[in-house]
Amino acid sequence: MKHETIEKNIGLMILLIILVISGGGLAEIVPLFFTEATTKPIQGLRTYTPLELEGRDIFIREGCNVCHSQQIRPFRAETERYGHYSTSNEGVWEHPFLWGSKRTGPDLARVGGRYSNDWHRAHLYNPRDVVPESKMPAYPWLFENKLSGEDTAAKMRVLAKLGVPYTEEEAAKAREQVEGKAEIDAVVSYLQALGKTHSQYTNKR
Repeated sequence: MKHETIEKNIGLMILLIILVISGGGLAEIVPLFFTEATTKPIQGLRTYTPLELEGRDIFIREGCNVCHSQQIRPFRAETERYGHYSTSNEGVWEHPFLWGSKRTGPDLARVGGRYSNDWHRAHLYNPRDVVPESKMPAYPWLFENKLSGEDTAAKMRVLAKLGVPYTEEEAAKAREQVEGKAEIDAVVSYLQALGKTHSQYTNKR
């Protein structure tokens, strides 16, 4: 019998298992590349400003995405705390995406507008000043380091090639919008930009 041949030949069984799993995976994944819900930007989505873009890069550089996810699951326990669940069409211009799964700290997908700029600055300078039980490290150097903006335009041009709708005019003006600003200004600007697309849901708290 055919099944006996497969059961007695471990190499053949492994090959067939791989083929079945690969076929199922492709059937699940490939359609997502052509579905508007995952490829078309959500209504109201905007690009990051040059300062926000630099803030995002600093956020990654300092490893903030290691402890803070940006992916709210569609469960009541999550939406009650963080706001509207994350959707694929929010992240079509994210390179790399920062969804994550580790939550040493709270999810930040909807943090924009939830706290004031002063709160964020105090929190990043010394987290325990505003959250006494916080385990987050302090980032005082963000207040001292200044941005040169010399690479900002190049970053925007690369993202434009990946489909982010930055114009050459925007890239040409990027350096003047960034140069001389403190890194803390960039990080706070980035944090305040997060989740604004679904703000009509996140503010129902």
